[in-house]
Amino acid sequence: MPRATNAPASRARRKRTIKASKGYRLRRSKLFRYAKDAQMKGKYWSYRDRKVRARNMRALWITRLTAAVRALGATYSRFIEALKKAGIEVDRKILSDIAVKEPQVFNEIFKAVQAKA
Repeated sequence: MPRATNAPASRARRKRTIKASKGYRLRRSKLFRYAKDAQMKGKYWSYRDRKVRARNMRALWITRLTAAVRALGATYSRFIEALKKAGIEVDRKILSDIAVKEPQVFNEIFKAVQAKA
């Protein structure tokens, strides 16, 4: 009995991979073997780097908050502790955004935290 390779499905899968690799350069956009590898690496890198971007953004927020709090004459860690004790539940992302875009509001939050702590 002859061997069945299911050629239409295999060809469709290869065409789909080549079509998805459209923006790549040289072999990576033309040949199935290289296109498949390029796609796998691209997906791996995009997944990994989404985590890295989140990590970097958190570090940026903390840096901005540290600078804003130091400008007011306090330390970042004590400010965060005082926020928790005061019962103000605002995350670092929002706090750093307020510190950058609306410094007067951040000063009021800082004074409120200092008064309660």
